[in-house]
Amino acid sequence: MELNGGSVVAMIGKDCVAIASDLRLGNQQVGIASNFDKVFPVNDKLYYGLPGLATDVYTLREHLRFRVNMYRMKEEREITPKTFTHLLSSTLYEKRFGPFFIEPVVAGLTTPTPLDPNPKPYISTMDTIGCITTPKDFAVAGTAADKLYGVAEGLWEPDLEPEDLFETISQTLLNAVDRDALSGWGAVVHIITHDKVITRTLRARMD
Repeated sequence: MELNGGSVVAMIGKDCVAIASDLRLGNQQVGIASNFDKVFPVNDKLYYGLPGLATDVYTLREHLRFRVNMYRMKEEREITPKTFTHLLSSTLYEKRFGPFFIEPVVAGLTTPTPLDPNPKPYISTMDTIGCITTPKDFAVAGTAADKLYGVAEGLWEPDLEPEDLFETISQTLLNAVDRDALSGWGAVVHIITHDKVITRTLRARMD
């Protein structure tokens, strides 16, 4: 889990969610790249982060792309964050005897329907074999998880607007990875609202 480093954090706001990750790829303390994406889109309202072993990140990403495309063709609709979480959980559990070394984080919004006109923002995280946790505030994973918990508990507030949520998650991630030798080297933040996705790249310490 700590060979390549990297951290991911997701937060809930008011009718929006945010997910962010650092950009470092390393071999323990040796830096290899500063543009390694760990957060990937499923659709325009659903993103997921995969901190952990880099080879498993690519393998699981391609596996999930296949499973989501099959779901889209069979169901003729987009997958919801909750359904995607259970799909990801079952995918990890299938490999429980030789697991993917990844702790995923999912963040997304559900499209309003007549049965559920005001769906709440959704985030979830799970361990390497797919045990799901669905917090109501924020979710963290990766080598800087303990630092992320501390900063997020101090900065996060309920019902943050998108710009305030961006500032909160950015400060949380940048301050946490500054204290972790295996994370950092820049960050990317995605703010997901019902009408758009805002993606911003942050500069960070490179030492």
